[in-house]
Order: sequence, then C-alpha cells, then structure tokens
Amino acid sequence: MNVAMMLGLKKRSYEKMMDYYGDLDSPFCQVTKQIHQHEQENELREQMSGYKRMRRQHQKQLIALENKLKAEMDEHRLKLQKEVETQANNAHIELEKLAKRHTVHCEKEMKTTSSDEKKFQQQIVSQQKKDLTTFLDNQKKQYKLCKEKIKEEMNDDHHTPKKEKQERLSKHKENLQHSQAEEEAQVLSQQRAFYDRNCRGFKRKVVIKRHTLEQEQIREELNKKKTQKEMEHAMLIRHDESTQELEHRQLKTLQKLRMDLIRLQHQTELENQIEYNNRRERELHRKHVLELRQQPKNLKAMELQIKKQFQDTCKVQTRQYKALRHHQMEVTPKSEHKAVLKALKEEQTRKLAILAEQYEQSINEMMASQAIEEELASLQKERTERIKHLLERQAREIDTFDMESLRLGFGNLVALDPPKDDYRCLDQPW
Repeated sequence: MNVAMMLGLKKRSYEKMMDYYGDLDSPFCQVTKQIHQHEQENELREQMSGYKRMRRQHQKQLIALENKLKAEMDEHRLKLQKEVETQANNAHIELEKLAKRHTVHCEKEMKTTSSDEKKFQQQIVSQQKKDLTTFLDNQKKQYKLCKEKIKEEMNDDHHTPKKEKQERLSKHKENLQHSQAEEEAQVLSQQRAFYDRNCRGFKRKVVIKRHTLEQEQIREELNKKKTQKEMEHAMLIRHDESTQELEHRQLKTLQKLRMDLIRLQHQTELENQIEYNNRRERELHRKHVLELRQQPKNLKAMELQIKKQFQDTCKVQTRQYKALRHHQMEVTPKSEHKAVLKALKEEQTRKLAILAEQYEQSINEMMASQAIEEELASLQKERTERIKHLLERQAREIDTFDMESLRLGFGNLVALDPPKDDYRCLDQPW
C-alpha cells in the first residue's frame, strides 16, 4: 500500500499493475522489489527502535520509583533516629534531675541530722548541769549540817582542850571535803560516760538512717533506669514494625510496577510478532503467485510446498509466542537473545537481592531481640552488683563503728538501734 502511495496509484490499480508486470524481469519490477525491501527494513528498524525506547523508558520509570522509595525510607529512618535521640536525651535529663534531687535531699538530711545531734548533746549537757548543781547544793547542805553537828559535840565536851578541838574540827572538815570531792568526781565521770554513750548511740542511729536513705535513692534510680529501658525497647520494637510495614508496602509497589511494565512489554512484543507474521504471510502469498505464473507446470506442487512452509512458519511462530509467555528467553528473535538473557540475569539478581534483604532482615530482628535480652541482663547484673556493694559497704561501716565503740568502752550498742523495717532486703522486687 505504501508503494502504491509512493507511485501515486490507487490500491486496485497498483494490484492490477503488479499482476501484469509481476512475471516480467522489467525495471519496474526491480524498483518495486527494492522499494518493498526498503519498506521492510524501515519497518523492522522502526519496530526495533520503538522497542528499545520502550525498554529505556521502563528502566527510567523503575529507577525513578526506586529513588523515590529510597528517599522515603531514608526520611523514615531519620525520623525514627531523631525519636530515639530525643528519648535518650529525655532519659538523661530525668536521671540528672533525679541525681540533683537526691543530692539536695542528702544535704538537707545532713544539715537536719547535724542540728538534731547538737540539740541532743545540748539537752544532755543542760540536764547534767542541773543534776550537778543539785548535787553540789546537797553537798553544801550536808557539809554545813555535819559541821554544826561536830561543833555541838565539841561544845558539849568540856574536858578536851581547845587546841585539840580545833585539830579534830579541821580533820573532820578535811575528811568531809575529800569525801565530797570524790563523790563529785564520780558523778562527773558517770555523766561523761552517759554523755559519750548516748552521743555514740545517736551517731549510730544517724548512720543507719543514712543507709536507709541511700537504699531508697538507689532503689528509685534503678527503677527509673528500668522504666526507661522498657520504654526504649518498646519504642525500638514499634520502630522495627513500622519499618517492616514500610518495606513491604514499597516492595509491593515496586513489584506491581515491574509486572505492569513486563505485561506492557509482552503485549508490545506480541503485537510486533503478529504484525511480522501477517507481513510474512503476505510476502509468501505474493511469492506463491509469482512462482505460479513463472512455473505453471509445478503449480500444484509449489502451492502445496508454499502452503506447508507457511503452516510450518505459523506453527513455529505460534510455539515461539507460547514460549514467549512462559519463558522470557524466547520472547524475541535470536538477534535479541543477549539482551533478554541480560534482562533475565538482572531479574534473577533482583530476586536474589530481595531474598538477601529478607535474610538480612531476620538476623537484625534476632540481634535486636538478642540485644534487648543482653541489655536487660546487663541492667540486672548492674543492679545486683550495686546492691551487693552497697550492703557490703554498709555492713563494713556498721562493723567498724561497733568495733570502735567496743574499743572505746561503750559496750554493745545494738540494743539502741531503732526497730528495723527490713531495710537490708534489697534483693526483693522493687
């Protein structure tokens, strides 16, 4: 039809001309043959160029989609990373605030304890001063009574010389003063021992109270850390689930585009194949007509041969089309087998990459799970070690304190301890 248009003829006129000159070796037939060959080459070239353009366009679409999905995943991971950093910063700030609050509380307790200790000492000293004043007053009264009694006895005795009476009076005074001095020294010694023992007992109560405060503070700190770790692990699990969901959605989108492009490619190849088959059918028909005119004796045999060749060609093309749908290696002519093999290898590489990504994703989940288990075990180990060290240090301090009290002669001060609320049971769940 294109040749008829090039020659300025209608289709029917062109066919009549071809029927008339088809069996002649004329310049017209040679030109027409060359035009047909040129048209076929142009059609094949244009068909191949269109196929290559379509493949390049499909590749660009896949690359654009992959870049878009990669940017989306990078943005998602950056968002999750910022959330993790914010959580870590908040946890650090909370621990710092807790440490400051504990420090302020300890300082306040130290000031209160120091003030209470001074008040306690002042109370003991004040009471002992009152007791000592009362004791000295009693001694003075007793001394005065004894002195008057001795004088009365001497006044009643008229036989003893005056000088001897004075000596006896002086001796009685001296003995009485010495006795009172010893009694005063004994009272002062008792008061000093009472003061030292009670102050020591008070200090022991202060140490135990400080130990209880330390236990409460470390319990609060460890509970805070445990809560923060649990929140962190829950957030990481939530992040992992959201990342997996996004990966699955992206993979589904990418796979859908690939299937659509492959379906379009197959449709195009099918149309090209049908067009090629039709063109070959027309060429065979034309060749058959020419051979019939040039060889009238072998008309029937040639017709059967051409028909058989046409049928065989159609069968081959049909088998190629069926194989085209099921095996991508046979979707194109032999000249394009290398490109198809490369595409199949690329597809195989992509599938292997997808399987590799799924395998790598399972290891990360185990490590994350293993990492979570390891972090919890590390926290429990730290908790046990810190509690153990705290109790050992406190026990050493109490033992050292009691040994020092025994060395100073205060005896066993355990009886002065306040009622215990099981403050050493730190290994119970908090």
